Amino acid sequence: MIGTIDLRVDKKKLEKAVQRCRERNIIIPTLKQQKDPSLVPDKIKERLKKIGLWDINSFNLFRITWKNEPVAMGGLYGGVNYLELPRELTGVDARIICLVGKWFPTGSHKVGASFGCLVPRLVTGQFDPTTQKAVWPSTGNYCRGGAYDSHLLACDSIAILPEEMSNERFEWLKQVAGEVIATPGCESNVKEIYDKCWELRRSRGNDIVIFNQFDEMGNHLWHYEITGDAMEEILRKEMRQGDRYAGVVLTTGSAGTIACGDYLKKLHPAGKTVAGEAWQCPTMLLNGFGGHRIEGIGDKHVPWIHNMRNTDMLIAADDEDCVSIIRLFNEPAGRKYLKGQGVPQPLIDSLDLVGISGAGNITGAIKFAKWYELTSNDIVLTVLTDSMELYDSRLREYRERFGAYTELDAARDYHRHIMGLTTDHMMELGHWERKRVHNLKYYTWIEQQGRELVELNAQWYDYPAYWERIQGQADEIDALIDEFNDRTGLLKNL
Repeated sequence: MIGTIDLRVDKKKLEKAVQRCRERNIIIPTLKQQKDPSLVPDKIKERLKKIGLWDINSFNLFRITWKNEPVAMGGLYGGVNYLELPRELTGVDARIICLVGKWFPTGSHKVGASFGCLVPRLVTGQFDPTTQKAVWPSTGNYCRGGAYDSHLLACDSIAILPEEMSNERFEWLKQVAGEVIATPGCESNVKEIYDKCWELRRSRGNDIVIFNQFDEMGNHLWHYEITGDAMEEILRKEMRQGDRYAGVVLTTGSAGTIACGDYLKKLHPAGKTVAGEAWQCPTMLLNGFGGHRIEGIGDKHVPWIHNMRNTDMLIAADDEDCVSIIRLFNEPAGRKYLKGQGVPQPLIDSLDLVGISGAGNITGAIKFAKWYELTSNDIVLTVLTDSMELYDSRLREYRERFGAYTELDAARDYHRHIMGLTTDHMMELGHWERKRVHNLKYYTWIEQQGRELVELNAQWYDYPAYWERIQGQADEIDALIDEFNDRTGLLKNL
């Protein structure tokens, strides 16, 4: 049916997948367990006490959750990991709360999105781990998550990402992925990634399965179900008498994470869902193009899985703001200056949890708060996709290029790139503005990538039923996972 993840079973391939997982001692968690880790069996929790967060160990599939204990070794579970940014750091009264992605395996929540794409194919037999390779086209973190999940699920993988991504990503991938392919350009060169996928289809045929984060609805569903629930938990914990949920602000990359906006609107219909992009490549705002330095977000197209009917605003982040913010947050002179501005020391010590795309999300949240003149009773949610653990080489590069970071640099960056943020490069979306952006999907997905026009129209005209059919498949996928685990027999005998 149009608007559903295909869950038809291939019995022959499924038996091979079951046998492979039985041989490799692989137990697969359900979406319910990733949402609520208290449901994880105690015997698995005992195993996790001896396993590092990034270890290549299949039990770390049970750490694909927002609720990991924030430690590198042996941690179990707690509440959602998040930071609240005070006025001294944002210049606005609104309460900006950021979910922290570092405490996932691989240091990014994208490992969850790749799980949401791979596992439904595995437990239906649509992907054969004994004969096929999983291909992960990405601008960075998704292919890292895909390679990691593939390794944990005993699958061969091919990671594809632009050659200008950080060295840390490439060095790590060389140890985990079966193959690493660097395509020309930077974050905004997504078509070059797609072109490489078509080349692989022609040369390798049925030996590969491409898990394209930009059009795989498993990405949308995972964030709707898991990230949406995590944000609901934060609101339950943090909302005081008289507080309001104002909205969620997210740079769109693959547009998977922004599915949480659909979830939250069902609970708080007045809350906004805000999509961000780089001002240096303003595709949604201006049908534009270009290159930028906000690593982790893709551009020059609108992802197939982006529900534009449910998107209320567009905001462009300037990559100069983002680069300046990560220097301010991580250089000693920058942290000293923030202390002098009244930013609490415990928060300063945690600012390395903000990667470059996280800085883009924070600037978008600040601009959103200024646009709507939000108050201290308004809560704005966003996400820190990854941390500075993946960008140390960028800091070294900036030091070499611009010299040592001084107090004067810190004062400039704080007042210009945070306090001085304005409401430029923003657009509230009415019906026709939403449709204009939705229509951009045609050129990428129908003309170039071979998707069906009838489904593109269903995304718009069969709203919200099209999206709700996908969002309602979590229980069906969990039932398939439970059946798969029963067939391996590993969970019973653990």
